[in-house]
Amino acid sequence: MSMILILIGVIAFIVIATSKFKLHPFLTLILASFIAAFAYGLPSGDIAKTITAGFGGILGYIGLVIVLGTIIGIILEKSGAAITMADVVIKVLGQRFPTLTMSIIGYIVSIPVFCDSGFVILNSLKQSMANRMKVSSVSMSVALATGLYATHTFVPPTPGPIAAAGNLGLESQLGLVIAVGVFVAAIAAFAGMLWANRFANEQPEGEGAEELNTLKQQDYEQLKQSYGTLPSPIKAFAPIFIPILLICFGSIASFPSKPVGEEALFDILMFLGQPVNALMIGLALALPLLKSDEKVKEFSDRIGQGLVVAAPILLITGAGGAFGAVLKATEIGTYLGSSLSALGIGIFMPFIVAAALKSAQGSSTVALVATSALVAPLLGDIGLASEMGRVLTVMAIGAGAMTVSHANDSFFWVVTQFSRMSVKQAYRAQTMATLIQGVTAMVVVYLLSLVLL
Repeated sequence: MSMILILIGVIAFIVIATSKFKLHPFLTLILASFIAAFAYGLPSGDIAKTITAGFGGILGYIGLVIVLGTIIGIILEKSGAAITMADVVIKVLGQRFPTLTMSIIGYIVSIPVFCDSGFVILNSLKQSMANRMKVSSVSMSVALATGLYATHTFVPPTPGPIAAAGNLGLESQLGLVIAVGVFVAAIAAFAGMLWANRFANEQPEGEGAEELNTLKQQDYEQLKQSYGTLPSPIKAFAPIFIPILLICFGSIASFPSKPVGEEALFDILMFLGQPVNALMIGLALALPLLKSDEKVKEFSDRIGQGLVVAAPILLITGAGGAFGAVLKATEIGTYLGSSLSALGIGIFMPFIVAAALKSAQGSSTVALVATSALVAPLLGDIGLASEMGRVLTVMAIGAGAMTVSHANDSFFWVVTQFSRMSVKQAYRAQTMATLIQGVTAMVVVYLLSLVLL
């Protein structure tokens, strides 16, 4: 019992330190690693080695993937490729189902671009579509936000799901994580879109709402013009989807049945399907998106911006790896695993922990990293140690990491402020939407576990 109390105390420390005292998650997780190590009685001479090995080990697997994915996302954001992708979706789907169109745009754009940035980039498009189609901008805002949020928490190369997959030993099976994540994220996005439709006749109630409701189509046209010549659809989509396809093909090639054999094609697909190699190809495909005459300088600038964005994620991911390494060095996995098995909650345990962390401290990425590090030692004891068990654990953690977005989440304020919703209105619309998304996604994960495990 004392082992569980220590673990609860460590989790409480993480929650309180990050939410109440605003301590950076990196330092919080490192301190939690030391606290857990001393509390569980690890030999003092092994504590520092365990923490540093855990920190470096996870970054050795997944660090470059996070950096490359972030740089690609920055290039897509700054080049106007996100606008091109949005235009393509509008042309394909037309204007019959505005919230569905908005949700799909968000779903696609947030695979490489952070959901906060994605909402800011697409806000003018969202508002102009709302005016053009005579649909409530509240409904359109929630549809866009939930579409963005779905792939942000489930689909690599977004850093949170990548880090969770790395913590759970799936760095060589990201293709499988992507395949399952795309499906679960689609259900979550659809649930968010259905909730958004409830607000079809409701207008924003926050400060500046009247001004927002008078915006015209030219605002979106002005936004497009600010990017200059927009990239073609092929150039815009290639840096995202080619790496994803390569990673998926690599995973298929490595199936035990060896569907492509074990000759030259197998070697090629295995090489190209390695996440680092696939994302290097994606980065090369992003180079034509650079616009200035001094392309080398612009490319260097984008790399610098990407590193600035990726740095805190890398540190948090490494600290999560350190925390997980400490827990793996103790007997808590066996003890807690047997206790949880008796309770029979299985796949729901990662969801509950991630939801508690997300709701308490606000960051989906922190919830994904910390929860995956926490549950990694328990997988064998709760029956989730198989490859698919680990994949579904990533999905369960992702579902928890979106439950719920409220006042301590930066994304909540981006959606609220850009949509001119009042805080009360945003809680009804956006926060409830994320609750519905998270619970719906978890139900889907549970049903998948009944079939696949």
